[in-house]
Amino acid sequence: MTTIDLPDISHLDVEPAAGDGPARVVRAERLLRHVDRDVATRPGPTTRIAAAAARALLSRARCERLVVDERPGHRAEVRRHYGAEHLDEVEIVAHVTVTDERAYAAIVREGSIGLGRGYLEGWWTSDDPVAVVQFAIRNLATIDRLRNRVQRAAGPVTDAVRRRLPRATRERNREDIGTHYDIGNSFFELFLDETMTYSSAVFAADEMSLADASRHKYDRLLDLLGVEAGDHLLEIGTGWGGMAIRAAGQRSARVTTTTISEEQLAEATARVDAAGLADRVTLLGDDWRDLSGSYDHVVSIEMIEAVDWRDYDEYFATIERSLRPGGRVALQAICLPDDRWERAKNTEDFIRRFVFPNGFLPSVAAIEASAERATSLRVARVDDLTEHYAETLRRWRATFDERIDEVAALGLDERFQRLWRFYFAYCEAAFLERHCRLVQLVLA
Repeated sequence: MTTIDLPDISHLDVEPAAGDGPARVVRAERLLRHVDRDVATRPGPTTRIAAAAARALLSRARCERLVVDERPGHRAEVRRHYGAEHLDEVEIVAHVTVTDERAYAAIVREGSIGLGRGYLEGWWTSDDPVAVVQFAIRNLATIDRLRNRVQRAAGPVTDAVRRRLPRATRERNREDIGTHYDIGNSFFELFLDETMTYSSAVFAADEMSLADASRHKYDRLLDLLGVEAGDHLLEIGTGWGGMAIRAAGQRSARVTTTTISEEQLAEATARVDAAGLADRVTLLGDDWRDLSGSYDHVVSIEMIEAVDWRDYDEYFATIERSLRPGGRVALQAICLPDDRWERAKNTEDFIRRFVFPNGFLPSVAAIEASAERATSLRVARVDDLTEHYAETLRRWRATFDERIDEVAALGLDERFQRLWRFYFAYCEAAFLERHCRLVQLVLA
């Protein structure tokens, strides 16, 4: 990772404090509909058989340690141990309490989706769900490698089939984005820092605050692009306006930025106005496919994850069409390791089902291949910042837990709270185990 030393200019930001302005409605119904879209696992003989199968699978775990306390209401409590036999061989000891055997059945039926379903339904609990997910990742590594090889071999066939399937319309994309981002700005304000940055920060030092690390992330990307006063920057994916405010306020750049989230657009507009930057920042509610104009640079922060892999060529062609000669592109992206990408194209996991409907993570190789295939752009630099996302998520999760009473006061019930807590834990574990990566790429 390359470290860029920057002067402290954070005092020049003008950002509304959380909670300024009229309160907005908070709604989680659309997100929870994705949770409920399958028939619920039910108690009965099938569930008991699935529980036995899950225990048999767990008995084959050989690394780390999992302690399971089974507390079904109709039987005496049982404690079971899985994984390494000797504690001096382990880095992780995860504890789980199973209160309903449907927790096992859900995992057998749905894998990571079932693991998340069991947690949000309260069928299993843990004081440290991050450790639970780490235990699962480490013990499934061998199986994953085999499944990856099989999928790479089958990829040409499955890709040909999927390319013929209907793609999401603009309306569907807006619905998917709104399902997550339009839960309500009042909710996101509870765990994000004052910059309202909902993407990984980059910490120049361990003691750096989350807000300063978010600003440092923006500055790092602006430096990679070489943005100067008077440059016109196109941002694909506004968020709540953090990058636009930083680029316009600190670099005196002109910024055109777009989001298809209604809530984000409203809040970003208010924040830009409050910062006195409305003359430098143009906010759009356009789909990326409808962008026009010519810009000195293009930046997109954790937005490509909402683009279907079949649309990558069009996505990068749109970026190239928007770029003036000599301009640069900076992407911050959550990426899968290259060897897992083929399989991920044909599978659904907890995040895609429950948290970011129809989202899809790229890989660095997929980005490079698409850019080379569809444009004259080439990847000039890749910086791996994975550890920064694990820390960002740890801080979001801690703040969320500290303010859980305020979350409840918004009308978000315990079921939603468990969903969100597991989402943070699941992602934190994935970055800690490098099951996925955070990268900043420059294309030129």
